[in-house]
Amino acid sequence: MTDTAQSDLRVDLSGQVALVTGASQGIGRAIALRLGAAGAKVACIARNAEKLAAVVEAIKAAGGDADAWSCDAKHGESVQKTVEAVVERWGRLDILVNNAGVTRDTLIPRMGDDEWNDVIETNLRGPFLFTRAATRPMMQQRYGRMINISSVSGLIGNPGQSNYSASKAGLIGFTQTVARELAGRKITVNAVAPGFIESDMTAALGDVVTEEAKKRIPVKRLGKPEEIADAVLFLASAAASYITGTTLVVDGGMTC
Repeated sequence: MTDTAQSDLRVDLSGQVALVTGASQGIGRAIALRLGAAGAKVACIARNAEKLAAVVEAIKAAGGDADAWSCDAKHGESVQKTVEAVVERWGRLDILVNNAGVTRDTLIPRMGDDEWNDVIETNLRGPFLFTRAATRPMMQQRYGRMINISSVSGLIGNPGQSNYSASKAGLIGFTQTVARELAGRKITVNAVAPGFIESDMTAALGDVVTEEAKKRIPVKRLGKPEEIADAVLFLASAAASYITGTTLVVDGGMTC
């Protein structure tokens, strides 16, 4: 399976508009490509304009429609203007994927205020800002799919990641509450919790750490970004209309 291939899932998102944060690389890129291949118009959001342009071109080359917005997920005014620009561009907003995230790993005795604040601001405040901004257009059209990318680190913790684990655990609680608030407007809100996924981040850990990680995973391999994208694609589809407030764990059985 390649990141430009059509998913094995048969989902038709024609006429819908999706916004994906952190779309320039990794899981976010795979999600943007999947949604675009399913027929959605995709607003690709990140800070790296050059990488975003490449994602937009990949979606268009596959026959889809996409546009890019450079936005820092930590800044409320920028987020609000970005969401408004997306709605103005395509007339609606149906799918929000809060994927943007960072890590600043270190053990708690050595963790500085900046390392804590940067992760919480990006990974937790960012989804709050985008969710708040997306709520109005979705409530007006009485339809929406919100999907937050959490992590198994938010379920079981991970040494050296107290900031990251706290942000991802908080995102699960946020998901459950917003799901209750918006259910009456036919807006579902769910989370996906990936395990160890092939990425630049995991590659930087080195072969020794990666092999040790595989030993902890019952299926004995790392996941692929496209496998997380397929989970998002399902939750964004009409088939998931009775699923809200849940966290779909995609980790090869690591937390079972």
